[in-house]
Amino acid sequence: MAVCPACGIEASPESGECPRCHLSSTLFGPVREAAGSSGDVDPAYLRTIGELLSTVDLGRPAPAAGGPARDLLSRPERSSPDAAVPSVALPTPRPAPALAPAPELPPVPAVTSDMAEAQRRIQEYLQLGRRLGLDFTDFQGRGSAAVVAGDSDSIEVLTREMFVHLSSAVVEEYESLLARRNELSQLVPTPTADLELTGVRRAIGVGDLSGAARRLELVRDQLGQAEQQWEVGRILVTEADLMMTTIRELGGDPAPALGPLEEGRKLYAEGHRADSERLLARAAVALWTVLEPRLMEDLRRLRDRMLEARSGGADIEPAIADLRAVSTELRQRNFVGTILAYRRLRAFVDRSSPPGPEVPGAPEIPAEVRSPPSA
Repeated sequence: MAVCPACGIEASPESGECPRCHLSSTLFGPVREAAGSSGDVDPAYLRTIGELLSTVDLGRPAPAAGGPARDLLSRPERSSPDAAVPSVALPTPRPAPALAPAPELPPVPAVTSDMAEAQRRIQEYLQLGRRLGLDFTDFQGRGSAAVVAGDSDSIEVLTREMFVHLSSAVVEEYESLLARRNELSQLVPTPTADLELTGVRRAIGVGDLSGAARRLELVRDQLGQAEQQWEVGRILVTEADLMMTTIRELGGDPAPALGPLEEGRKLYAEGHRADSERLLARAAVALWTVLEPRLMEDLRRLRDRMLEARSGGADIEPAIADLRAVSTELRQRNFVGTILAYRRLRAFVDRSSPPGPEVPGAPEIPAEVRSPPSA
């Protein structure tokens, strides 16, 4: 009985895959070798990239090792709640209940003729503006002058303007948090945030801006905590999805390695964070074993076209910098960074050098990526 290197379950040779995570048995050996490789010796693909660099980067020696390459099963470090999170559309998101967009701006409340009530309303709007981070300095000055002068017409105009500004800010905040919720809910349930967002929408509809703002603060805190708690899994899923997409772009089939990714995402959605992170980390290794030979082959193609372009008088320094970045990111086991650097390299070379074999184009990927995984 062979033991699955992704989840540790025994699989019979006849089954052809792991009974739990469905990793193809053809990948048991490559994944075990990749995951268990010693950090004292660089993997073959890093040596290959070094050799490619040495043939095009004539102005400097091959990049220094800078210490052993990190273990393939290293996981991304958790960062602060305010750090940017990769935003990549997932090919197979989990079903999540849809929440309605923000309603139209509520009607402006009727203007009161009671000067004390008008002054109270202005103060309420000023406090709400500060809570929402708005600059109401001008409104504050105008309100003070209008109240002192007893100018009811100016107060009416002022309160209307303030209400419209506040309504717009609340709606904008709702839409921003709804987008964050929609991204997170592709991976894990967000029932508490969903409930509060529904309450925010109702409050906006009836013009209760203070109530909406209070609920928005709760949603912001809840999403921030959830994003921080599940951040590692989100990064690992993004990493795996990018590798899966790149395999297909290069004419490969990621199917034999997709089992651990789908099982890891299932565990993630069910709230089993630790188990899902372990399996998703191994899913990345499985996908890398499929991607690596095709990526190295295309890097050789790009190297050859770089040499052709330079012999024709073209400046290939930007491409050399991207190839260096591929080496650096891969040494840190930052697969997202590796793929982004590879795509920049490919785009530059295919755009700048003489025509060669066509490679399918890559979809646009946001540049905001995490720091490299930590050992």
